[in-house]
Amino acid sequence: MQIILIGYRGSGKTSVGRLLARDLKLDFVDGDDMVRERFAMDSIAEIWKRFGEPAFRKTEAEVTSELCGRDGIVVSLGGGAILHPQGRKAVADARGLCVYLKGSPAVLYQRIHGDPGTGEDRPNLTNLGGGIAEIESVLAQRREIYESLADLILDVDHLDIDQTAAAIRERIGKS
Repeated sequence: MQIILIGYRGSGKTSVGRLLARDLKLDFVDGDDMVRERFAMDSIAEIWKRFGEPAFRKTEAEVTSELCGRDGIVVSLGGGAILHPQGRKAVADARGLCVYLKGSPAVLYQRIHGDPGTGEDRPNLTNLGGGIAEIESVLAQRREIYESLADLILDVDHLDIDQTAAAIRERIGKS
């Protein structure tokens, strides 16, 4: 069994992934953590600053390919892992269930700014400064890709972590 969680930062991929993996007795891997390990750095923002976004995206695509090839795993991918053609292909070719955790810009903004570590770890993705306008802009670029890759789309605006995990377990028949 393989479950791949995709979506924008703040959608709950890591929290839901950890819970699902525990409940289903599967391994959990966070793609962003693996990328940080490959660069031997604690912060994605620092990776972007030192090596640039292209180097980050290339490594993220390699990690995505590796993770999407594994079985017995719940994977939380970075929000932009689907941007690189190699990463997008890896998700599309994966044998497991791909779940898009979809959130509205307002809810994502609240969640991102409610997590003190996010601002320090994550770089702004545009020159819009990380606010709702940035989220709207980036989602407009990514939404179609997320939706095209997903086997299941869950609107997480009104779902907590437990409810989101329960909906995924129900889909795979493990409620």
